[in-house]
Amino acid sequence: MRLARIYQKVDAASARNFRSAELSTGQFDVLAHIGAHEHVTQQELADSLLVTKGNISQLLKRMESRSLVMRSREGRNKYLRLSTSGRRLYRCIVPAQESVIYGLFSSLSRKDQEMLAQLLRRLDRGMRSHTGALVAASDGRQR
Repeated sequence: MRLARIYQKVDAASARNFRSAELSTGQFDVLAHIGAHEHVTQQELADSLLVTKGNISQLLKRMESRSLVMRSREGRNKYLRLSTSGRRLYRCIVPAQESVIYGLFSSLSRKDQEMLAQLLRRLDRGMRSHTGALVAASDGRQR
């Protein structure tokens, strides 16, 4: 329950930050990922963000209408990159988000923050392998 309360507080503070740039949480995730990994495919982005390709398509459509991202086709793949205005927003909103997160976790010492990050990474990996095994078991595939 405590983890859920912490998540809700972080999510609310993040949403306020994203609203200042007229972004949803999903759009921020897309912007941050493409900004850090230019020339990613839509499928790679969907896999990385743990959403469907259809969900990514809808997010990208909205972001293209704001001239934040561009898609280019190379063979069978659609590659993504930030436009000039998308890159400018990335350089502004990502540091602002890091500042929001830093402020929320500033009551923890640097050592405690590093330990928390390490524990969350370990939990994430464990949950991914656990959920992967559950998915494989439910559809009869081996993983």
